[in-house]
Amino acid sequence: MIKRDHLATIPHQPGVYLFMHRNTPIYIGKATHLKSRIISHFYQKKVNPKEKLIFQNTDHIRVIPMMSDFEALLLEAKLIKKYEPKYNVVWKDNKSYLYIKITIHEQYPKIFSTRKENDGESLYFGPFGSSRKVEKLIRELRKISPFCTQKKISKYPCFYSKIGLCSPCPNSVEQKRDAERGLSKKIYRANIRRVITILKGKGENVQKELEKKMNAYKKREDYEAGIMMRDKLFFLHELFSEKSFDDVDIYENIEKNQKKLFEETAHFLKKAFDKNMIDRQHIKIECFDISNLFGKEAVGSMVTFINGIPQKNQYRRFKIKTVSRISDIHMLKEVLSRRFKRAEWEFPHLIVVDGGAPQVRAAGEVLHSLHLDIPLIGFAKNPDRIVYPNRHKDFFSTQKDSLFFRELIRLRNESHRFAKKYHLLMRKKKLIPI
Repeated sequence: MIKRDHLATIPHQPGVYLFMHRNTPIYIGKATHLKSRIISHFYQKKVNPKEKLIFQNTDHIRVIPMMSDFEALLLEAKLIKKYEPKYNVVWKDNKSYLYIKITIHEQYPKIFSTRKENDGESLYFGPFGSSRKVEKLIRELRKISPFCTQKKISKYPCFYSKIGLCSPCPNSVEQKRDAERGLSKKIYRANIRRVITILKGKGENVQKELEKKMNAYKKREDYEAGIMMRDKLFFLHELFSEKSFDDVDIYENIEKNQKKLFEETAHFLKKAFDKNMIDRQHIKIECFDISNLFGKEAVGSMVTFINGIPQKNQYRRFKIKTVSRISDIHMLKEVLSRRFKRAEWEFPHLIVVDGGAPQVRAAGEVLHSLHLDIPLIGFAKNPDRIVYPNRHKDFFSTQKDSLFFRELIRLRNESHRFAKKYHLLMRKKKLIPI
């Protein structure tokens, strides 16, 4: 049986947790705050027979931290469908099956919730645990990419078309001339494809699409349309901080592998930077990221991991003060200068910047100006890779399935999440037009 003291290292962030029996999930849940949610299970087992039975049959708990509650919701549904856990209600009572249904075979595909998979022609996402979650998710998706939920086409525009949540409205489209109707159908189906992309966990693709459209509107000085795109991006960012891995097998319980992670990190620092860490008891890594929209509400983040464990009390956020132009490089230099002038904050053993060669060069210039000799790397994506300062990209090869490489992914994702969270907070306080 799992004991309370096993919970010490569970993170305070969104994610999915699995109660495991002999490496088989017997219960899968989602949490906005993993640690708090799992602790609540401990209290519930005292009064709830089902909870008590789950704990009696659990030999360990597996947690999968995610970047957002939305991603956790998608992963929870995927894992429940894959493993059909014994104690998840959705698999014990057919009335609890709940999916998001997309009628892709129709001329105007509709999106709504349904209790079961009842045809072979539609797309289904789920299962989800409650109608409240599904309806809220549908509401959020409509803010990003409007669609119709009416099952029948009528002659009059629906209510939601008047508030921008059904646009173009199929009811209105059918009243248009042939050429106009064809274009509107194309726009509507593009909206549906965008929703499908989001539900597949590929939010970054939608983000790029919306940003491209917003830039185009800005160049044409079509500010009204640009603001609409900006608002859609805002809602997307609230829903999706960043795409995370959706394969449970790539997640490791870092706490159980701290010694191995320490050894891999020490080996990396020795080989890549000739830094001997063997006599150390811990290795501290700081990762930096910048978040802004056209230079507006620009912020920077610093997250700190020690031996693979996030140190939330050492996280720092920076509001950009001296850079007025749109330049992530100059913003990064400001953040690093401000951070490393704070000598009272213990310096890290490794600095990671989110980005490639330009970001690494900028960071190197800051360290040089401050006469600091701290190992520095960039961590770029598409594909994920380490970038060294003033060195060939293959200077030191790191296995992508190693704990250290996965640690860099976690650092990059966490710094991005933390920066984005602060950026969204600033935008909420002051909505700035394009």
